Amino acid sequence: MAKKTLGEMSFLDHLEELRWLLVRSTIAIVVIAGACYFIDDYIFDTIIFGPKDPNFITYRFFCQLTRFCGVDDSYACATEFSFIIQNTEVGGQFSIYLWILITAGFILGFPYILYEFWRFISPALYDNERKKAGLFIIVSSVLFFIGVLFGYFVIVPLSINFFGTFNVSKTIVNQFTVDSYISMIKTSVIVSGLVFELPIIIYFLTKLGLVTPAFLRKYRRAAIVIILIVAAIATPPDIPSQVVVSIPILILYEVSILISAVVVKKEKENEQIS
Repeated sequence: MAKKTLGEMSFLDHLEELRWLLVRSTIAIVVIAGACYFIDDYIFDTIIFGPKDPNFITYRFFCQLTRFCGVDDSYACATEFSFIIQNTEVGGQFSIYLWILITAGFILGFPYILYEFWRFISPALYDNERKKAGLFIIVSSVLFFIGVLFGYFVIVPLSINFFGTFNVSKTIVNQFTVDSYISMIKTSVIVSGLVFELPIIIYFLTKLGLVTPAFLRKYRRAAIVIILIVAAIATPPDIPSQVVVSIPILILYEVSILISAVVVKKEKENEQIS
């Protein structure tokens, strides 16, 4: 039997399609997570605990940058972090081990999840738009991975450098739980990856008629305020860190305005042709 088109599908049919999307995506995440089991040492020792090392590439870059600019490098050039990471729960390490593998499965399997999402929404698109599936998956995946790298190499080191060296008194010793340490990394990385999907989100919102370039330009100042608030929440409470995080998001917002304008222009051209 031929597959139903979007117009022929009932609400329950949509729910069934969505259920299978979630099932297939979950299976993909679990399979990739299982494959990550064979490189778990690299994932934990090199990736997860890499930013804890003062010789991490981000610290060396900012240290050289501050010296080049003639700025006081006492903050940027960390020589050691006076904190330890400890486990306080019986099954804490095992639970964290599983969640890290699942998180790795989600990140590495993101292109496949996008493919499933595209299959779900494709019936609502024009024929010429369905042919752009490959471009959609590639661009969305690249933006997501850039966001993940930005979160890992910028936000995480800035946070560790600040909170790892901050001390109200020498009598207090920083002893972070492994759960809080890894939660910070997971949140920073995944949220950054999703934030970098802003141009794609604006594209679809414009296609649905919910957003226009005029709307985005009108509320640009409000968007800037929101971006600064998000940067303040996601980064340590110091101005340089907030500026570093805000700049890429502001650029993404401006790119989103251009994308929205292009979509609206093409929609008008299609209406004139039809």
